[in-house]
Amino acid sequence: MTTDDDLGRLLAAVAQGDRSALRAVYEWQSVRLFGVANAILRDRDVAADAVQDAFVKVSRRAAQFDPSRGSAAAWLAGIVRHAALDIIRARGRETPTDDPNLGDEAVAPEAEARLAATVEGQRLRDCLAALEPKNREGIILAFVHGLSHPQVAARLDLPLGTVKSWIRRGLLALRECLA
Repeated sequence: MTTDDDLGRLLAAVAQGDRSALRAVYEWQSVRLFGVANAILRDRDVAADAVQDAFVKVSRRAAQFDPSRGSAAAWLAGIVRHAALDIIRARGRETPTDDPNLGDEAVAPEAEARLAATVEGQRLRDCLAALEPKNREGIILAFVHGLSHPQVAARLDLPLGTVKSWIRRGLLALRECLA
């Protein structure tokens, strides 16, 4: 399986209660989705929990996937992202400082590296590079680092509406570039 259409068909089967389809989605997408969760949470064990929570939600909500609104891979990534953010909200946000004296260290998960090495990862990097810097920075802060729109606005010292507009325009440009 290599296409988003195949993934969409699997999700349709999951919506009908097909557990083997859910297993196939997990086997196909779990490494990529773990990379998403780990990039947000920066904790491999907690990221694994987020992916598990997300797949429970996928099994219950597969019927909500609508291919006319976006790709199946993006829909799955959104569920994982929300699961990771729910964990952050539940435990409070901890920000690693990369200061080895404090015990913090940057994590470069091998799952993220494998995604970056794929054709899709390269396309995403190319599309991100083509965005205006302000749009790219907002998207990375929100979707990679897991910051909320108000947190991005505070980090960039900009009005919330401006940040939301920049992120939205950037996402629209990414969607067009990746289509």
